[in-house]
Amino acid sequence: MIPKRLAKDDIGTFPVQTGGRRGGKLREYIEAIALALLLALFIRTFVVQAFKIPSPSMVPTLLVGDHILVNKFLYGTRIPFSDKRILPVREPERGDVIVFRFPGDRSVDFIKRCMAVGGETIEIREKQVFINGEPIEDPHAHFTDVRGGYVVPRDNFGPVTVPEGKLFMMGDNRDNSNDSRYWGFVDVADIKGKTIVIYWSWDKYKKWPRFGRIGDSIP
Repeated sequence: MIPKRLAKDDIGTFPVQTGGRRGGKLREYIEAIALALLLALFIRTFVVQAFKIPSPSMVPTLLVGDHILVNKFLYGTRIPFSDKRILPVREPERGDVIVFRFPGDRSVDFIKRCMAVGGETIEIREKQVFINGEPIEDPHAHFTDVRGGYVVPRDNFGPVTVPEGKLFMMGDNRDNSNDSRYWGFVDVADIKGKTIVIYWSWDKYKKWPRFGRIGDSIP
């Protein structure tokens, strides 16, 4: 028996073919979404991550409502489910503004400036920071309490030597920062990355963007 030739209209409405087209489109959408999610997860895990500043401890460098990007590979790429890092570009240095896991609760992220690295001795005398017995330039330090009667450990601290593999971190807003002066050192393994840039800033009091801060690098 000779097979029946399909009419042109039949070809356009053949149920098996129609279902195949729809299934193919749906599969394409799912694959595109999955690829985008995997790419976003890869970038967030290994390349760059966004954070929002919730407190004034880094004023005036960073304000409450600043949204920042953090370089996650500069100090080495973290191996998933491990504290090990591979392929570091360089080690953390004094002056770097770093996001890290808070030693008191490693589920919480903190941001401070590195003031001393492993092997260095840090001391604070009447708000002035000394490293290995020498006063250092501290251009980002901000003070709101300029009265006498210096407070311990806020204004007078140490000297203490930072162990290898640890960092001593302080907020730029020195009179209003919960930092290494109170809870000790940060393990280098707990670093999440170095800050890069402010990509968005929102003033919650004026309820308006701080356009002048958008795009600023973080010193």
